[in-house]
Amino acid sequence: MGEEPGGRRRSRRGREGVGQKRVTDYRRLTNPFRPQAVFSDDRIAAIHDTALKVLEELGIKVLLPEARQRFTEAGALVDEDSQMVRIGRDIVGHALKSAPKSIHACAPSPERDLVYEEGALTFMSGAGAPNVSDRVEGRRPASLADFTSIAKISQHFDVMHTMTASVEPQDVANELRHYAMTKVQVETSDKLPFVYARGTPQVTEGFEMLQLAYGLSEETFRAEPHTYTVINTNSPRQLDIPMAQGIIDFAEWGQISIITPFCLAGAMAPITIAGALTLQHAEALAGITLAQIVRAGAPVLYGSFASSVDMKSGAPAFGTPEHFTSALGAGQLARHIGLPWRGGGGTASNAVDAQAANETQMAMWGAILGGCNMLVHAAGWIEGGLAVSLEKMIVDIEVLQMVAELCKPVPGDDDAIGFDAIAEVQPGGHFFSAAHTMSRYRTAFYEPLVADWSNFGNWTAAGSQTSPERATAIWREIVEGFTPPPVAAERQGVLDDYIARHTEAGGAPPVS
Repeated sequence: MGEEPGGRRRSRRGREGVGQKRVTDYRRLTNPFRPQAVFSDDRIAAIHDTALKVLEELGIKVLLPEARQRFTEAGALVDEDSQMVRIGRDIVGHALKSAPKSIHACAPSPERDLVYEEGALTFMSGAGAPNVSDRVEGRRPASLADFTSIAKISQHFDVMHTMTASVEPQDVANELRHYAMTKVQVETSDKLPFVYARGTPQVTEGFEMLQLAYGLSEETFRAEPHTYTVINTNSPRQLDIPMAQGIIDFAEWGQISIITPFCLAGAMAPITIAGALTLQHAEALAGITLAQIVRAGAPVLYGSFASSVDMKSGAPAFGTPEHFTSALGAGQLARHIGLPWRGGGGTASNAVDAQAANETQMAMWGAILGGCNMLVHAAGWIEGGLAVSLEKMIVDIEVLQMVAELCKPVPGDDDAIGFDAIAEVQPGGHFFSAAHTMSRYRTAFYEPLVADWSNFGNWTAAGSQTSPERATAIWREIVEGFTPPPVAAERQGVLDDYIARHTEAGGAPPVS
């Protein structure tokens, strides 16, 4: 091959590549990794069997009278004096047969629809935190403005698949908070919205607002899931009033409940991983069973959030080997009963530092390698859930985008194998200007969000900024320059009259 012809060909292909721009699509991911196991199949069966024994012989305390009545009607043994409910394995087995193995969730924009089933992988931000932190205003009680900022960041990145209750807007009264949070989601995002399970009045109003915002009849809304919630049991072996009521409400309306015990080994659960998973499994099965008793086929996700504690202080620990291992075991149990499942990320670190990065990634990889379908607290979660950090959210999203890149098929056709490229470059040469490179260089590799790949000299000359410092500039630019997607832009103010009328009537206090 002559040098001049080769040069002309490379120049021509280089010009062809000038207009190319790397396009990503992280909206629907398929986990590329084979699920890993921590227990043998017979031990998973033993954990499942023991969890059934716990429900049959020991039972679970259910504080809501209506939930106890539902269990009674299904054949469970209920002691009203102690509020203990003993659920036969036949009742649980019947419930597991009716629980859907695949759930299609309808987002405001159809291209944002999600399917929760084996192999699917979705991410969402940290959730439920009372505080927020950033490098601009420091750590503080979260406000509605903070909730809005996080919603805008979540909407901006395709790798964030749903909206969620990221932080509690503490400048809005409890009886009015669900109005404000729903309005933000409707006017900011075209992704699957979240509704808190805090009593029937708030849940019903949340559903009514979504129907109004998106022009859905009640029949259409009930026919398929259009929102979701998280149900947490009170480990060990207790289901409180708002959570039991939430299971009933969401099941009756055909909306998604993520039944998630929060079992910290050595504190609210046995100190062994197997023991903690047994308790978690029993509590999750109780919630799943209640949902199916209310409505056979009600969409539910098997939830897992088991980790350990610091046995010196009792403080929760996350991203530990125990957290990682528990996730693998939870995935095995979810597959054993055939349901999609939710894993949890996070860190106990109080700063956006190496500990935060290490623990968050350990937790994330435990869930991903365990085969989770929804990873909650995937970005921003810090201080063991007491805060969401905007800088950490950006740093975590960088990692999630790299994981999303791993979900794409890797080309292995003859052109990708590149014999002609190898033949073109002489021994001791380089591939920077090879035709194979010039036709691909603009789109071949992942482009970093917050990482800085410059050398030390250039990095120093640019101000020696660390990742959190660069992340501040990124989230501020997103929030300040945010433009809502068309679905949300069309719905500005659509809920204002509804909210004004219900606010004047006093709102809807949460049930406790």
